[in-house]
Amino acid sequence: MVIVMRADATDSQVRNVVSRIEAAGLSTCISAGQSRTLVGIVGDKRLIVTLPVEAFPGVEKVLPVTDSYKLASRQFRPTATVIDAGGVTIGGGSLAVMAGPCAVESREQLLEAAEIAREGGAQFLRGGAFKPRTSPYSFQGLERRGLELLDEARAATGLKIITEVVDVTSVEMVAAYADILQVGARNMQNFKLLQAVGQAGKPVLLKRGIAATISEWLHAAEYILSEGNYQVVLCERGIRTFEEYTRNTLDLSAVGAIKQLSHLPVIVDPSHGTGRRELVRPMALAAVAAGADGLMIEMHPNPAQALSDGPQSLDPAEFKGLMREVTALAGFLRSAAAAANG
Repeated sequence: MVIVMRADATDSQVRNVVSRIEAAGLSTCISAGQSRTLVGIVGDKRLIVTLPVEAFPGVEKVLPVTDSYKLASRQFRPTATVIDAGGVTIGGGSLAVMAGPCAVESREQLLEAAEIAREGGAQFLRGGAFKPRTSPYSFQGLERRGLELLDEARAATGLKIITEVVDVTSVEMVAAYADILQVGARNMQNFKLLQAVGQAGKPVLLKRGIAATISEWLHAAEYILSEGNYQVVLCERGIRTFEEYTRNTLDLSAVGAIKQLSHLPVIVDPSHGTGRRELVRPMALAAVAAGADGLMIEMHPNPAQALSDGPQSLDPAEFKGLMREVTALAGFLRSAAAAANG
């Protein structure tokens, strides 16, 4: 349930409500809006049935949250969440772009890719230090050395770093280097890992599982949020269907659905969503038009030599051309929205 405080409620009244609720054995989460402060309650509501919550000073009303993913629900937080990753925001009307190779292969490759991403206008460098692969014989990543190279690339370019964490044992190591921890599609329902990244104190990007429903995806996000980490970004990266022409079926309707159901920002990965280089551009533009808060683009200095996902990686010229287009489209849409609301 959610406690709605009055517009004139004082900070001490909010603290009193929180302390009374937590003393009853439940957890709370505060959402401060422009006109109202909301206090979300997580746990067995039977623990507070004897408390006269609506009579507490400063309380306006108590509302039930019917969605089972309570903290991720827009019922709990009506206003959209904006994530701050090392000073770079995701959500709030700006377009965040994460670009780089699928895997960190070498120092030369990564530093070149980072410079291309920076020149193109991306704010984040993506690259896998740990690479979970379908085949055990495929390149598995450079692990700690890959993290060190990502750190060097950040120092050289100023880009923030996003990289995948694949198991509970490596969370602490990855969190020491990354600005955003990525949970991949294969791990979307690895609940122990979700709890661990929730406790790591870093923003988390949660990719949609290859066959996950939107509800299952939001419930996975709830695991992270329930650990007290509200810095969660959702990433639509395509789901498995009967179609074989594309690697996955990119579900752009999920962007609009998430905006209706949740306050969390949502970005789109058209590279994994299609698996085909020639489809990345149209799907990236469509994602921006659909209202995505950002894009994750695979880009490699030489896709033909990539150790993983070369067929879906853009080359430098393709990436920079795409960035010009998505930047222009995002600017046009912001201007159109401002004109419509003005």
